[in-house]
Amino acid sequence: MAKSKRTIPEINAGSMADIAFLLLIFFLITTTMANDQGILNILPPPITGPPPPVKEKNVLKILVNANDQILVEDKLYMKLDELEEFTEKFLKNNGVDPELSVSPEMAVVSLKNDRGTSYNFYIQVQNRLRKAYNKFRNELSQEMYGANFADLSEAKQEKIKEKVPQRISEAEPDDIGGDL
Repeated sequence: MAKSKRTIPEINAGSMADIAFLLLIFFLITTTMANDQGILNILPPPITGPPPPVKEKNVLKILVNANDQILVEDKLYMKLDELEEFTEKFLKNNGVDPELSVSPEMAVVSLKNDRGTSYNFYIQVQNRLRKAYNKFRNELSQEMYGANFADLSEAKQEKIKEKVPQRISEAEPDDIGGDL
C-alpha cells in the first residue's frame, strides 16, 4: 500500500482584513477619549471705553511668587488658609476697617502671579478665593432666606450674587522672582 499525500486545507485570508477593519472601527467608536478640561470661568463682556474707577482700598492685591509664596497688600506672607480667611474678612468689612473694602459690591480681588508659580499652587489660590466668596454667599443666603446658596432658586441666587459679586481680576503673569 502506498501512502497518499494529504493536502492541508488553506485558510481563506481574504476576509481577515475586513474583520480587522471592522474591529478597529468598533473599538474607535466604543472607547471614550479623556478630554482635558481647563478652569471654567465665565468671562465678563468686553468693556468698551475706559474701565470704571475703583478706589484703592476696595482692591485686595494678591501676589504669588515663583516659590509659591503669597504676598497680600504688599506686606503679609500668608498660607492658603489665611488667604481664604483674609479674603472673607475683606469682603465682609462693610467699611468697618478703613484699610479694607467699603462693601462687598465694591470689593475687587486682584491676583497676579509669577511665571514660575507652580500650576498646582495657582489652582489652589484660585480655589481658596472662590471658596471665600462661596462661603460668604452661603452665609448671606442663610441670613436672608434660611437656606444654603446652592438650594436657592435661580432668582434668589441672582439677588445674592448682586450683593456679593465675584470680582477676581487676574493680571498677566510677570517675572516677579522668588523673593517678593
